[in-house]
Amino acid sequence: MGMTIGLTYDLRSEYLARGYSDDETAEFDREDTVVAIERALKELGHRPERVGTAKQLASALVANRRWDLVFNIAEGMHGIGREAQVPALLDLYEIPYTFSDPLVMCLTLHKGMTKRVIRDAGVPTADFVVVEAAREAGSTPFAPPFFVKPVAEGTGKGASPESIVRDRNRLPDVCERLIHAYRQPVLVEPYLSGREFTVAILGTGREAQVLGSVEVHLLSGAEAGVYSYTNKEHCEELVEYRLVRPQQDPLVAEAEAVALKAWQVLGCRDGGRVDIRCDGNGFALFMEVNPLAGIHPEHSDLPIICNHLGIPYITLIDRIVTSAARRIGRRL
Repeated sequence: MGMTIGLTYDLRSEYLARGYSDDETAEFDREDTVVAIERALKELGHRPERVGTAKQLASALVANRRWDLVFNIAEGMHGIGREAQVPALLDLYEIPYTFSDPLVMCLTLHKGMTKRVIRDAGVPTADFVVVEAAREAGSTPFAPPFFVKPVAEGTGKGASPESIVRDRNRLPDVCERLIHAYRQPVLVEPYLSGREFTVAILGTGREAQVLGSVEVHLLSGAEAGVYSYTNKEHCEELVEYRLVRPQQDPLVAEAEAVALKAWQVLGCRDGGRVDIRCDGNGFALFMEVNPLAGIHPEHSDLPIICNHLGIPYITLIDRIVTSAARRIGRRL
């Protein structure tokens, strides 16, 4: 018997209409993403109901609307805990939902905090410092080239070729520009010049499994050396995603092992992505995790990996819902 499933999301078009910029709304979803999820849930025998943003969810909860499960893809607009707002509200009202809980959402949005936990757990990751004021950048303890990005943004926001800093004397200026633009600290790491992988993971805890991985190849018209916001936004023209298999490439096997350990250490649930980049010596290093990964059928990395593997979109949605249902002890 199917479930009544609420859908929480932030539509980019609605925020643009309210005067927010392209950059501010970069992580938000398109209407066709919500339509695709609705269609898949209906075909699986469930009853999807649109809810919308965290504020709309709050109003619905006060009005005593309830669901068997909420399929949550709401990113939130304000604050370091913005991705945790919908999960926290649902926890308050004891309504189960897909994907990670508030603790995981807050932790993983802050790249510096995430890497501290990852490093403590023995997961390989690059050196790093969190720079809150540009004057601190001069004491960065490792050698250039550096890579600089906002500490709590997704979708490549703030990452561009200018993020690659080869001269230590330029580091404070680059940090200052990003700190001012995004009103938050920046993460400074050594620039990793090796291969880059995006690893898709489904499931929770010991049941989590690597679904598959793609290697990111930037094409001739792309911004060089970095999987930037521009490259991600125009990935159909600027990026080639090549399916890679651990049985054929030991480095892919290493990358997937690092990704799965990071996923489990951080307590991520149901489905998402881990980004891995290799250093100049070919060692796979954790970069970041996305426990609320984009889920557009053609544009987002997780479904792209499924498409490479021949896994239908409806199967991806089913496996996410099934994972959540298993966690809450619900039989589908």
